[in-house]
Amino acid sequence: MIILNKKVFFVSLGCDKNLVDSEVMLGILADNSFSITADETEADVIVVNTCSFIHDAKEESIETILEMAEHKKTGKCKALIVTGCLSERYKDELFTELPEIDGAIGTSNYDEILEVINQALENGRCSSFSDINYSPDLKSKRMVSPTTAFAYLKIAEGCNNNCTYCIIPKLRGVYRSRKLEDLILEAEQLVEMGKKEIILVAQDTTKYGMDLYGKRMLPKLLKQLAEVEGLEWIRLLYCYPEDITDELINTIKTEKKVLPYIDIPIQHINNRILNNMARLSNRATIENVINKLRNEIPDICIRSTLIVGFPGETEEEYIELRDFVEKTKLNRLGVFTYSLEEGTPAAEMDMQIQEDVKKKRQEEIMIIQQEISFQNNEALIGKSIDVIVEGYLPEEEVYCGRSYMDAPNVDGMVFFKSSFELLTGQIINVEIVQAQEYDLIGEAGE
Repeated sequence: MIILNKKVFFVSLGCDKNLVDSEVMLGILADNSFSITADETEADVIVVNTCSFIHDAKEESIETILEMAEHKKTGKCKALIVTGCLSERYKDELFTELPEIDGAIGTSNYDEILEVINQALENGRCSSFSDINYSPDLKSKRMVSPTTAFAYLKIAEGCNNNCTYCIIPKLRGVYRSRKLEDLILEAEQLVEMGKKEIILVAQDTTKYGMDLYGKRMLPKLLKQLAEVEGLEWIRLLYCYPEDITDELINTIKTEKKVLPYIDIPIQHINNRILNNMARLSNRATIENVINKLRNEIPDICIRSTLIVGFPGETEEEYIELRDFVEKTKLNRLGVFTYSLEEGTPAAEMDMQIQEDVKKKRQEEIMIIQQEISFQNNEALIGKSIDVIVEGYLPEEEVYCGRSYMDAPNVDGMVFFKSSFELLTGQIINVEIVQAQEYDLIGEAGE
């Protein structure tokens, strides 16, 4: 089947790291005569880049695949391609369980998206799966959204931590750092595309370089990124507490482009639960690193994530976690209920917690955190902060943006009026006049 001027529609589900893979695949297709469409009814090819991290993500992926498959009946779609973690996780059953699929690609094969699409169009059903520890050597530029001021920079693939609740190492392989010079080149390309903020991501950013260079190289990477002309903000996500070194803290403190913001996924605070999760940190390590960050960088914004309802979590252990949240007052917090994932050690553990108990614990902590967030925001009224412009809402006649305290999609926003026109990516000083639980209201300075 030969289709000239092929149109492709992309759906990217799951995490920011998956989004980077989608942008790479879009870049490959754009370099090879595909046009990208935002209208799935016009697409000759639909690609769904799936997530399978937890049960809800798996369900969303399957529902999206079935929804997109309808366009093979009602639209122009000739091939439905599935990529990403769901594809990798269920590669043996995929075509049997979802016969609507025409092509499938594993997590380490996204560089073969062009070949799989062409084979699916010409010869019917096909797939490409290889060693999950393979790292593609990519030459195409990513295709990133032109409507945002930021882009993610994936500095490593895979994970060696092997937490007992997590399926990622089985889907993404061992930890593999990318070469420092390749990351700098990609950052320069992203800035050329208009990006003002680069957000560093990996399953664990603090282990960057250990496999490739034999030592932690995140501080050096941050310093070299800070030299990229035109780059304004550098944000750091997914830093494991046991690997947050004095050198890293000092780099965040002294490099002006590196925002005083850090994401530390601690997951719990009780030592027995942390041990059963196979986490490498304990309560003392976590509290020490939080105290050190706050002492060295007084305006640091600390984000974290927690899991409640891990197998065997007693009421007392949960209360210890809840009290920690109340006392520590983390700036940003996400709380997730434990998701039983087949193929993980935690799935085989005794004393699985009932869903209603998990949900109750999650809601209790989030109510506490909501009040902490509101108090923090209230303290900003009357102060001026720098905000990176993300867009304009014509119906409300306000601009929206983010402060250094706000990562995209997970934190709050700043909504503000301006007497002069602003462009996406501009960094503007905004006086805060009103606080909400998670968002701020302000007015742009002259």
